[in-house]
Amino acid sequence: MRKILLVLLLLGCFLWQPVLAQERKITGTVTDASSGEALPGVSILIQGTSTGTVTDMNGNYALSAAPNATLVFSFIGYLEQRVPVNNRSVIDMKLREDVEQLSEVVVVGYGTQEKKDATGAVTSISSKEFNQGIISSPEQLIQGKSAGIQVTETSGEPGAGMTIRIRGTSSIRSGNNPLYVIDGVPLSGSDASSGGTDVGFGSASARNPLTFINPNDIENVSVLKDASATAIYGSRGANGVVLITTKRGQGENETLEFSSSVSTSRITNTFDLLDREAFLDGAAALGADREALDLGANTDWQDEVFRTAISHNQYLAYSGRGEAGSYRLSLGYMDQQGIVNESGLRRVTGRINANRSFLNERVTLSTQLTLANVRDDNVPITNNSGFRGDLIGAMIIANPTRPVRNQDGTFNQPGVDQLNPVAMLAYNKDYTNTLRALASFGVDVKIFKDLSFRTSLGFDQSTSSRKAAYSGDLVAAGIQDVGRGGFLDVRENNLLSENYFTYNLGLGAESKLDILLGHAYQRFDYETQTVLTRDFGTRNLDVMINNAASASQFLVNTANRVDELQSFFGRMNLNLTDKFLITGTLRTDGSTKFGENNKYGVFPSGAVAWRISDEAFMPAVFSDLKLRVGYGITGNQEIPHNLVYQRQRYSDYSFSESGTIEGGDLGDVAFANPNLRWESTRQLNIGLDYGFVNNRIRGSLDYYHKTTYDLLIQQVAAQPAAQPFVWTNLDADIINQGVELNIEANIINSTSFSWDVNANAGYNENRVENYTSITNTGEITGQGLTGAYAQRIANNQPLYAYYLRDFAGYDSEGNAEYNGGDVQRFTGDSPLPRLTAGLTNNFRLNNFDLSFFFNGMFGHKIYNNTANAFFTAGSLVVGRNVTSDVVGNGESPLNAADVSTRFLESGNFVRLQNASLGYTLPVGTIKNISGIRIFITGQNLLLFTNYTGLDPEVNISKAIDGIPSAGIDYTAYPKARTFTFGLNVTL
Repeated sequence: MRKILLVLLLLGCFLWQPVLAQERKITGTVTDASSGEALPGVSILIQGTSTGTVTDMNGNYALSAAPNATLVFSFIGYLEQRVPVNNRSVIDMKLREDVEQLSEVVVVGYGTQEKKDATGAVTSISSKEFNQGIISSPEQLIQGKSAGIQVTETSGEPGAGMTIRIRGTSSIRSGNNPLYVIDGVPLSGSDASSGGTDVGFGSASARNPLTFINPNDIENVSVLKDASATAIYGSRGANGVVLITTKRGQGENETLEFSSSVSTSRITNTFDLLDREAFLDGAAALGADREALDLGANTDWQDEVFRTAISHNQYLAYSGRGEAGSYRLSLGYMDQQGIVNESGLRRVTGRINANRSFLNERVTLSTQLTLANVRDDNVPITNNSGFRGDLIGAMIIANPTRPVRNQDGTFNQPGVDQLNPVAMLAYNKDYTNTLRALASFGVDVKIFKDLSFRTSLGFDQSTSSRKAAYSGDLVAAGIQDVGRGGFLDVRENNLLSENYFTYNLGLGAESKLDILLGHAYQRFDYETQTVLTRDFGTRNLDVMINNAASASQFLVNTANRVDELQSFFGRMNLNLTDKFLITGTLRTDGSTKFGENNKYGVFPSGAVAWRISDEAFMPAVFSDLKLRVGYGITGNQEIPHNLVYQRQRYSDYSFSESGTIEGGDLGDVAFANPNLRWESTRQLNIGLDYGFVNNRIRGSLDYYHKTTYDLLIQQVAAQPAAQPFVWTNLDADIINQGVELNIEANIINSTSFSWDVNANAGYNENRVENYTSITNTGEITGQGLTGAYAQRIANNQPLYAYYLRDFAGYDSEGNAEYNGGDVQRFTGDSPLPRLTAGLTNNFRLNNFDLSFFFNGMFGHKIYNNTANAFFTAGSLVVGRNVTSDVVGNGESPLNAADVSTRFLESGNFVRLQNASLGYTLPVGTIKNISGIRIFITGQNLLLFTNYTGLDPEVNISKAIDGIPSAGIDYTAYPKARTFTFGLNVTL
């Protein structure tokens, strides 16, 4: 497919002939379309070239151009205009105010709104502002682009999960991720692929469920942050709402777009492991037998596991627009190699976006359809592999004097406690195929001039199948000589039905009233099937995966859940004289997840705004100044299925290392609680939108205070009791309060050069109040660390506060000493960043463009579980490799590596996340080609941090009893530095 498209493009470049014509002088005047005043400094360019001029103080201009050329008129604060010359010698132009800058239209729940009329905290990020390069999911597009939005990649694995927090972390047990809405269809938030099941070396997190969306199809991402904006989504809006709008057909002509890129990726930072001689010297210094440890080789195990990855991305789109409607069709293919051998992601996407009007535009039909097939190639990197290690752990501790292979060519595998990481990759086959379809069909009817009705149906269906096998040739506990396998299926079938009326009434004197009333119903059907296999009659991985009968032992379990949500919602927007704005929202949600006494929840909000810049007393330097105040209540229903009725279930089976079957017991899942109700968040927001010098400098400043109450949690009962636990609402609060600042500036804008800056910063404080329980989380993995934890949730502490021994160094015997004794206590540290920031600079010099983007997080700590598990003197003395800082640090090989501040480090960092250099070819009058751009993009180019692990931007799931953790690093898949070379062509 890629080769065919490339050949077609090259043939087209040879066949299209440039049509040259004699240039002529063109003159004219540029004025404001509203006031008629002359506009000085307007840029006029000949499309596809760097030739142009600017208007003088009287708005006049003159330049020479071909009769069939197109002139591009652009000016800060005004809408860009493209005008064909058509043999004219005088072209006067009237420019209108730019909706994108002065009255930017933002997507809100169930519609759009001019940003100048918004009363809530809404951030809109267009495709021009997205991060570039190899992008596997939509969250990466907006990382660091707006204040108050923290986006963290859990690891560097292609398709890895993303943690996104909008204005802090608000819940102990319920989900903290925002609600995602794609072209009006709210997603379920469930994992679309399997994760968590141990098929060899521990459990792993599911992949990102949003990787099915091709980033090239996305036009805009709007983030609703405060309650007045999110309350329209009621029970699912407590953590914010991310609205993703895909591209549609635009312009008067049919357009064909093609883009192609190739990327190369390498690991940015490796572990500072001991080489052969340093390993032998260090172990001998601790009392180990140097000769016994020396196996004669000199192996860099990191070189054996990591690689230079090559990735490809191809995209083709065809679109058009007519008087009755528009359409856009696209195809995409991405093959992203991971920097760990055998890992990667392949994605094929197809999308249709179309609408058509009938009956003099009184009826409009619209449809959106996305089809995607995603294949994840998995490697044995897990969250809780234990002291033997997963792939990364085995790579770290492997003796550097041990050869990869024996003299006969077989893998050197001395025992189950000395795993060979190269053999782990060779004797493993593990992949996940996910087929997903997202579709919506809508009918808009204009009943009267001011009254319209919309009905729509949405479908979100996915089928995911994971197949994994480890050959019996692998020397590993529970696998050697018998082999192990797993078949894990996830099927999701979600339905949406929405119906709503909108009433838009003009009240005269620049006043208007907008009313929205509607009903929505969603059904979430989720089904899983797990088959674990053992004791295979073959060691051929293909046979093990495709012929399950080759195994003699099987463990099977299935599950199915259905949840429903019914909603009634309404919103009123009142604009008085285009100066005073009032918004009121009310949503009532009924959910099958809650008890009979609290089946329905009510979520109201209100907001007001005053456009101060329209007052006579304001100086003319302010092009925009608006004060916003909003307050509202939103909910959270992200808890497991059916917890309000007494229910039992047979637990999953599992194989022990010796092959015995464990589990399968009948146990309690939930006890009756008809009073279980919604977890709710009330939020106050005070904001100021500003603009100076015709909005050349613009932005916003917001203060917010969020209180989450009625916390949903599984509470253990004091024994003896009639029931051991119950799901309940705790009478406790989680507080998030902070300040957000966004600044955009057009520093320079001339015909040949422009410079734009976008900066943002967000500060958030998090604490738990009125919490009478004590909850431990943050499981720490390693030898001798069974039952260890690093975090505790308690009153007057931030969520997931570190609870550790206070390391004070080593005594004369090399044993650890702790301030205050060998007890854990609060350290005053948090894994949640207090400050996040981003800075983007965009430059244009004639046909060249350059952008670079920095982001950073500050005020938090990372617990280095990797170091706790592996980088100790006790590991080195028994022949396990360590980092260079272990040698000579004074630690005894008999010292217990307890959970302590020894392994707690600052997570502060600044990263050059993205840089791009492009050149737009001066196609001029080449027939049929409107644009060609070549570019190079770099990702993760520089990192400034004191963290000693591979990367401080990490969040491995170390939950205990379903209570999440944060900020723990354990054998995470490393991040890569990537360079992308690409071409964009528009016909």
